[in-house]
Amino acid sequence: MSDEEADDAEEAPAVQLGDGRAVEGAPIARVAARLAWPQTKSDVRDRFGDTEIRTPQGPESLSAILDSIDDTYFDRRQTFVAAVRDVIGREPVATE
Repeated sequence: MSDEEADDAEEAPAVQLGDGRAVEGAPIARVAARLAWPQTKSDVRDRFGDTEIRTPQGPESLSAILDSIDDTYFDRRQTFVAAVRDVIGREPVATE
């Protein structure tokens, strides 16, 4: 690879980004992927409670969502994601 080709590769993005509307908040799957399981609800709140999560009604803080969940212990990532989705719903996420 020549120097010119290397410069071109650095300038151009690897993936073209679309011009679609932005979506506010982080996907719950991203938050769940950043944790090692099992976790308690209080540990999740301490680490990511202020994170805004994407919901069909717009972004909402994870702390507020956790307040609506009765479980205090999540044995697996899937258990946590399912509990959050039971609260926020499974409808499409609103865009700007």
